[in-house]
Amino acid sequence: MVKNALHHVIHYHRKQAGLSRNELAKLSGIGKTVIYDLEKGKQTVRWANIMAILNVLNITIHFESPLMENYEKSHRERT
Repeated sequence: MVKNALHHVIHYHRKQAGLSRNELAKLSGIGKTVIYDLEKGKQTVRWANIMAILNVLNITIHFESPLMENYEKSHRERT
């Protein structure tokens, strides 16, 4: 089970921001059904829609893995 399931995090942040689903949908530029589906845990929500919602709610994603330090070093060397 995911430690902080995304749908719970989004629902909590939306409520704390005092936004309705309709308001969050308008601010995100997506349909209100997407907000509903995501908050109910639907697993087929488009990544672009998720990112739009997270952006409005000021939620960032941090990737972790045993290889992440090597990846970041490699990425810095390429840029």
